Amino acid sequence: MPAHHPLSSPQPRPETTSTGVVLDARLVLGEHESVDIPVRLGYRGDDPLAVALQFLGPAAEAGTWRFSRDLLWEGLQKPAGLGDVRIWPPCTCHGRPSLRIMLRGVDNVVLVDLPSRQVRRWLRRESFTLVPRGSEDTLIDWTAELDGLTR
Repeated sequence: MPAHHPLSSPQPRPETTSTGVVLDARLVLGEHESVDIPVRLGYRGDDPLAVALQFLGPAAEAGTWRFSRDLLWEGLQKPAGLGDVRIWPPCTCHGRPSLRIMLRGVDNVVLVDLPSRQVRRWLRRESFTLVPRGSEDTLIDWTAELDGLTR
C-alpha cells in the first residue's frame, strides 16, 4: 500500500465523472410570497470550475445556470458574487435558514432559496470528493483552451 502524506490532497476519482443532487427549493416571488420548485445541482469533472443549477418541473423555462463552484462555497459562508450570480448565506436573524441565490438575466431577476445544509453536504461529500478544492486547474487542458480562444 502506498504511503499517504497527511497534507497531500487526494487525487480526483477517475471512475466518477459527475455528480448531482435534486433539491426542494423555493422560488421567491415577493417579500412574503414564494413557491416550491425542484432544482438540480450538478458538477462534472470535465468542467471542474463550474456547477450547474438546473430548474426542473414548472420552473424549467428558467433553464440551467452555470457558475463558479468556489462562488457557491463562498456564498455558504458570506455574501458572494458581483455580477449575474450573487449568493447570500442563511440569515437566521431575518428568519431565512436557506442559501439565497440571485440570478440576473437580460430581462429579469430570479431569487431562489436552497437548503443550505444539503448544498454544503453535497459539495463536501460529492463535488469536492470528485475534484478536491484547489486541484481544478490540474484537470484543464490549458493548451486546448488557449487554442480555442485564438482561433
